[in-house]
Amino acid sequence: MTETPGLNFDEQKVDKLKELQESGILVYPWEYARKDHAAEIKDRFSEISHDKSEEAVSVAGRLYTKRSHGKTVFADLGDESGRIQLYIRKNDLGDDAFTFFAKNIDVGDIVGVRGHIFRTKVGEISIWVDEITLLSKAICPLPEKYHGLTNVETRYRQRYLDLITNDEARSIFKTRSRIISKLRSDLSGNGFMEFETPTIQPIYGGANARPFTTYHNYLDQKLYLRIAPELYLKRLIVGGFEKVFEIAKNFRNEDIDTHHNPEFTMVEIYSAYADYNDMMTLTEDLISGIIDEAAGTSEVVFEGEPINYSTPWSRISMEEAVLDAAGIDIHAQTVEELRELAEKERIDGWEKAATPGEFLVLFFEHYVEPTLIQPTFIYDFPIENSPLAKKHRTKPGFTERFELFIAGMEIANGFSELNDPLDQKARFEEQDAKRQRGDLEAQMIDYDFINALGYGMPPTGGVGIGIDRLVMLATGQNSIKEVILFPSMKPIRFGDAESEDEVSE
Repeated sequence: MTETPGLNFDEQKVDKLKELQESGILVYPWEYARKDHAAEIKDRFSEISHDKSEEAVSVAGRLYTKRSHGKTVFADLGDESGRIQLYIRKNDLGDDAFTFFAKNIDVGDIVGVRGHIFRTKVGEISIWVDEITLLSKAICPLPEKYHGLTNVETRYRQRYLDLITNDEARSIFKTRSRIISKLRSDLSGNGFMEFETPTIQPIYGGANARPFTTYHNYLDQKLYLRIAPELYLKRLIVGGFEKVFEIAKNFRNEDIDTHHNPEFTMVEIYSAYADYNDMMTLTEDLISGIIDEAAGTSEVVFEGEPINYSTPWSRISMEEAVLDAAGIDIHAQTVEELRELAEKERIDGWEKAATPGEFLVLFFEHYVEPTLIQPTFIYDFPIENSPLAKKHRTKPGFTERFELFIAGMEIANGFSELNDPLDQKARFEEQDAKRQRGDLEAQMIDYDFINALGYGMPPTGGVGIGIDRLVMLATGQNSIKEVILFPSMKPIRFGDAESEDEVSE
């Protein structure tokens, strides 16, 4: 093997490549006139007999297996649509071409094939090959064919190899693509317009999260990767667009676990003249439709639990949820009594909580959130942890905010959007005070956004939906790394991390 760290070159394959190039063989041609795909061929010739078809086909893809029987070789070629068997005979290719194929074309190489379709004696639709062309020589070995790529770390770090060898991985990401297309289509069909807002921002906002920082040399300015597109999209509402959305890459400098990745994808949606009730209904309709199309059913099993996405979904206030689950009525007890309860149960954050609303959130996260398996909207959040949500119209100390939970995960977060500039200024100032005291997730003051609200923003409903977690639910994956093509990983220290054997096991 080569000495270069991180490369999995097979020296024998490298030598073969060099020999081919030195002999004048074009190993990496510029194009190939492919007309057909494996799955389409199987569908079109589903009634084929043992006789060769009159029609010729032309396919291209990766060689996955190669089984030699003297003057005859069986091989499997795979393209994006699937795999198809090749039947290659010396009598058809000729001595020189057959010898070249047998000696120089290996499993893993990408080839172009022309031939006719027939059905083998065991009933498999195959291509009777007339011509085979080397299109790309692979000098890294594929994993052992019977087990494929099984090392989880390698699958995530070398996703290209995972996609080459694991049909399930390709299926997951095809489903992800369909989900995003369906989401975009449904929103556009309901009159929403898609926009792009800045990824690099002078002031981060729109969520409580620790940002990534960067620096612009020309501007001599510290900048941030966005944690959410919210404040820019609401500027568009101020500007006169009434229904807007963005499918956005967001970046939050947080822990990595099965439900979190520092770079993630979400859709944020805003609708003028709507409130949080309207956004709950929109969220329900969008997700139930997406699940039905992606999974082909309204019931999908996740971590062994069947989840039913048939609408309508449960809706319960945070206060009611805590009262039902733990018997705690925050209005009937003093802050000291609430603190004693939280300390007794060793609830994370009990030392910092100072108001009934803050304790309500702690109790909810401890007693209720893990139990919310079926789709459930939790609504009416305390004002303390909702700096961008409008004050509740009837409940002092609360906001018109909701979160959607499925399988114990937060999937969506929405508000009746705060559009009072003076109230927003005061909330930002409270957040900034927390930030100055060391709260790394508190928000900065965005004076330009406050100024935008000063020009008037209509009553507006908004919601953000996590696309990665939605794909997890639709495909039954319990780790976010399974649904993100290139998830964040700890760096490899070559020499004491993964062995080369893990790459090719």
